[in-house]
This record gives sequence, C-alpha cells and structure tokens, in this order.
Amino acid sequence: MGADIKSFRDLIVWQKAMDLVDVAYRLTSGFPSEERYGLASQLRRAAVSVPSNVAEGYGRHSTADYVRFLQIALGSLNECITQLEISVRLEFVGKDEIKEALELCAEIEKMLVSLVKKLRVKRDG
Repeated sequence: MGADIKSFRDLIVWQKAMDLVDVAYRLTSGFPSEERYGLASQLRRAAVSVPSNVAEGYGRHSTADYVRFLQIALGSLNECITQLEISVRLEFVGKDEIKEALELCAEIEKMLVSLVKKLRVKRDG
C-alpha cells in the first residue's frame, strides 16, 4: 500500500463502505417491525460485512488472503444490492430512497475491483 496508508481506516474504500453501513441502518430503521429479524437484519449484516472484510483482508500478511477478503466484500456488496432491490419490491422503501445506497454500492464496487487488480499485479508482477 502507499506510504500514506497506515491503517485500513485510511482506505477510501473502507470509509465509503462505512458510509454504506450508515445508510443501510438508516433505511432499515423504517422497515416494518416484523422484518427486524428478516430482511432488515440481512441487509444490515451484509452492509457490515463489506468494511469488515476490507479491514480483515488488510490485516492479513499475504496478498492472496487480502484479495480473497476483498472478493468476499464484493460478494457482500452484491447481497446489499439485491436486498435493497427486494426492499423496493416489497414496498418497504421507494426506489428514490435507495438511490444513495445504490450509488455508494457502485462506487465501492469500482474501488474494490480496482484494488483487487492492483494487488494481483503486485503479487504476480
């Protein structure tokens, strides 16, 4: 990582993923109470998984492990997108309400894919 990166907290992708957690919790707070342990819980767990896996991968001593955890973060991000879309289909939120979350997901996805590519070049090169 660059000289200015001292911790996973310095990674912009981690910071954006933390923003996604905030948005997910804010969105799900308005879900019906019977969804507290259903879709709301799933969406929150998937969102929390994204920065958690970025952080865990950063702490690994192997580039291959780091890449694996970033790929897990990508999987969790795709779960979030799916669960956001389900939330609209079930009319828990409107399409306009998930716009910010989907934009964050797209931004985080680009960053994760780019980071994986850079790490693979570093590892293989």
